[in-house]
Amino acid sequence: QVQLVESGGGLVQAGGSLRLSCAASGRSFSSYYMGWFRQAPGKEREFVAGISRGGTSTYYADSVKGRFTISRDNAKNTVYLQMNNLKPGDTALYYCAAASKVLYGGSYSLGSNYYYWGQGTQVTVSS
Repeated sequence: QVQLVESGGGLVQAGGSLRLSCAASGRSFSSYYMGWFRQAPGKEREFVAGISRGGTSTYYADSVKGRFTISRDNAKNTVYLQMNNLKPGDTALYYCAAASKVLYGGSYSLGSNYYYWGQGTQVTVSS
C-alpha cells in the first residue's frame, strides 16, 4: 500500500516557475515507477512526465519537454516536478501516481499502468 500526497501548487504568472512535490508513505518507494499527470477543467487527464525506479530514465510529454523536469529522492520517498516557463495552458490539477510494473517509453503515459494516485495539487498560471 502506498499513499501519495502532492504539494507545491499555487498561482503563478506566465513565465514563472513552481516545484511540485509528491511524498509517498508506505514501503519500498524505490520499487515504483512514478509519474505526473494533469487534468484541466473539461479536459481529459493527460500525462506530463515519468521517472524510473532509480531515477536514471525519464520520459516527458512533448508539451512540457525543455520546460519541466521530473526527479526523485528515494531516501526521502519523494518525487518532484520542476516546472519552468509556465504557460496559461499548464493550468490544471496535477497528480502523482505510482506504478509497480516496469515502464519504458510510451508506457509511462498510460494512466492504466499506475495503481496508486494522489489527490492532486492545483496549478494556476495567469497571463
